[in-house]
Amino acid sequence: MATEGKGALISVIGDEDTVTGFLLAGVGEVDVRRRTNYLVVGDKTTTKQIEEAFKEMTSREDVAVVLISQFAADSIRYLVNEYDKPIPAVLEIPSKDRPYDATKDSVLQRVHHLMGAEDAAATTTATGAR
Repeated sequence: MATEGKGALISVIGDEDTVTGFLLAGVGEVDVRRRTNYLVVGDKTTTKQIEEAFKEMTSREDVAVVLISQFAADSIRYLVNEYDKPIPAVLEIPSKDRPYDATKDSVLQRVHHLMGAEDAAATTTATGAR
């Protein structure tokens, strides 16, 4: 991995307050090619810009986690749902002005699906049914 010895980044896609909070916490980075690891999503941000940022951040070798506000993830839900790589991990987070809905979170949906499959397998094994 290209980040050996250096560490990996956290990327953020979200509203101004969310991104600013993470930048103040030291998450922000601008590389030598002037690429940032964050995108502020506002009223004038297009779906295409969010798509491009998501694709770029999930393909970078120096990014370990992509935090995306759920409202931004909703606008590119098909991309978020089809993303299945473990690294960088994609986590949906709430934003200040928009409530979080766990039923939309693709990671939680996968966990519920896996837990449901494991519960069914455990029940089948315990009862001896096939």
